Amino acid sequence: MTGTVITLGELAESLGAELQGGEPGTRMHSLAPLERAGPGQLAFMTHRRYQDALIRTRAGAVILSPEHLPHCPVPALVCQQPHVAYARAARCLHPDPVALPGIAPSACVSDQAQVHPTAEVGPQCVVEADCLVGPGVILGPGCILQQGCQVGEGSRLVARVTLGPRVRLGRRNLVQPGAVIGADGFGFARQGEAWLRVPQVGSVLVGDDVEVGANTTIDRGALDDTIIEDGVKLDNLIQVAHNVVIGAHTAVAGCVGIAGSARIGRRCGIGGGAGILGHLEIADDVTVTAMTLVTHSIRAPGVYSSGMPQAPAREWNRSLAHLRRLGELFRRVRGLEQGGDPNGRQRR
Repeated sequence: MTGTVITLGELAESLGAELQGGEPGTRMHSLAPLERAGPGQLAFMTHRRYQDALIRTRAGAVILSPEHLPHCPVPALVCQQPHVAYARAARCLHPDPVALPGIAPSACVSDQAQVHPTAEVGPQCVVEADCLVGPGVILGPGCILQQGCQVGEGSRLVARVTLGPRVRLGRRNLVQPGAVIGADGFGFARQGEAWLRVPQVGSVLVGDDVEVGANTTIDRGALDDTIIEDGVKLDNLIQVAHNVVIGAHTAVAGCVGIAGSARIGRRCGIGGGAGILGHLEIADDVTVTAMTLVTHSIRAPGVYSSGMPQAPAREWNRSLAHLRRLGELFRRVRGLEQGGDPNGRQRR
């Protein structure tokens, strides 16, 4: 994919990197992996397991750390954090879209809504009464803002995003296609054999610099708001239930389910497919690995796991058979410890 053209000198200055072995005026026009990059393309390297690819690369330039510079046959942008520098370089070459001010003819915008003159409202969008759309906002095709929503400056809703009543998005948010923020939470009261729906009267408050992945859902609160703090990154296909609080700069990978009223701390990492039960708390700086089921509050920082890794079917079936006999084994060991026979019976 080709984006903006930028010179190596401009990149070095923007990234705070040192240019080695190249001309500052050399132009870069796109990104590519080490093994496929050619002239005019920028690659990066972060780990020595890619050293063979680095030695053979034909990239126009490579972003790397000083330790890998001796193995680089092409111009290099040398820095201490190559992955961070690469992310910044990628944004230089492929900048975020800029709003094209105006409202598409097929959009339906209430007379009681306020849309900033610099905002872009795309085709077939619906903006209901009392909504506030801030400066530079982009509402892509088919987005729906229900009554009383607010979208902060510079935020972008890519396409088909739905915001429920009174949802408030901060500044510079990115919401990917199909996300639903502010639908009713899963609230029901048992009435005999039936379930009685409990109206969800809270909403969702999202801070600044938050990203929400495609088809992710964030439910409105039952009474108070569901809260997503600044800098949170949510992957695709995540379920965030009502009254959840996710602390600032926490990242959550795809297919995670977070039950109602759970509170997740700041700077946490939640691995893909994890499940977090409701009404518990996770401390700041916790990592939950993929497929882990969190059933109790986590009070201290650290890495927590419960998922079972795969194994060959024969080995797994044997382990499962042993697992089913753990109760019997426990009784036998306890019997021996208490002076009984190996079958767990007390000796006379």
